[in-house]
Amino acid sequence: MGERPGKPEASACAPAVSSRIASIDALRGLVMVLMLLDHLRETWFLHVPVADPVDARTTLTAVALARLVVSLCAPIFISLTGVAAFLFGTRHTLSETRAYLLKRGLVLMALEVIYLSELYWGVAIPTLWLQVIWCIGVCMVVLAVLIGLPRPVLLAVGLLIVCGHNLLDPIHLRPDQPFFAAWAMLHQRDVIALPLGLVAKTTYPVLPWIGVIVLGYAVGPWFLPEVATRTRERRFLALGCGMLVAFVVLRLANGYGDKPWFVVEGDALRTAMSFLALTKYPPSLLFLLLTLAIGALFLVALERMRDAPVVAALAVFGGAPLFFYLLHLTILRLLYHGAAAIWGPTQGTVFGVANYGWVLAWYVGLVVPLYWPTAWFSRFKAARQEIAWLKYL
Repeated sequence: MGERPGKPEASACAPAVSSRIASIDALRGLVMVLMLLDHLRETWFLHVPVADPVDARTTLTAVALARLVVSLCAPIFISLTGVAAFLFGTRHTLSETRAYLLKRGLVLMALEVIYLSELYWGVAIPTLWLQVIWCIGVCMVVLAVLIGLPRPVLLAVGLLIVCGHNLLDPIHLRPDQPFFAAWAMLHQRDVIALPLGLVAKTTYPVLPWIGVIVLGYAVGPWFLPEVATRTRERRFLALGCGMLVAFVVLRLANGYGDKPWFVVEGDALRTAMSFLALTKYPPSLLFLLLTLAIGALFLVALERMRDAPVVAALAVFGGAPLFFYLLHLTILRLLYHGAAAIWGPTQGTVFGVANYGWVLAWYVGLVVPLYWPTAWFSRFKAARQEIAWLKYL
């Protein structure tokens, strides 16, 4: 998509943001640390299935709670990707920003297909897992096309997608129908048959996430230098509280925005679990309202705590998120295959632990060791900015 005649370059439209914003890095780091817990469950506790949304009548309470917490990861990270794209554009021309988003998006998509998918081979038929990294890559490519639009149009597009995509839920295509593959990638979580005996599983249908990254880009101006910190905090506080109110009202109505919740007779805890059991694949309107609301409130809290050591530690993870993602998934798969080779299947056809407490123990044991290589890479990346390919990691 070419630039329209007479349109000013992005760097001329707003003052450049020259330094990293600690609260953004810290919030991104927080979701990366939370993500580790979900991936540990998928490594050691995958024999205990977790439905989407969770079944409040049968799911272990600890698993349901952990699932709710880690649900914050993808919405917050993808919305911050949109914010980061805007901030990148304050230091580069519109053409440079588009080129970066396109290249970074294609790199992420290639990483998912060429490297991350293969980590899971050996335990299932060869599958291309089109998961969150693929999804972010596609979103960045789409955003590269859209960023030339006026901000009000971007807001309208993002809101229309996020708020309206559940109207498309009744549309289900079969593999033998036209456009099945495209629809499976956009909105219908499914399996696509590929040549050579491969299949692709569209774990993260991308349409709602495109809305999320566009909305993140649209709020990017709130981080410009001329916006006072207190003003930004008030805006995100109002936004977060407003989304929470909208979530509660819509969820109580039990109509549009997700599958209905229900009362579990004599069990208030499981009734609450049902109320908070939300669809992630693809993310429902209510899922996004709740998780992005919490993300907005976390951002305010982290801005107010910006001098605290914990914020600096989280910012390390957030400063090198892709490195941390690749590192911890690689380590977890090596650990899994090593354990499976030594002890064999312990839970049906897979290796696993019998108690979820062991998942939590692994989580506590891995967070700190993973901090040090991530901190090293973050410092290396900051010090070697002349290495062009580093900016894509």
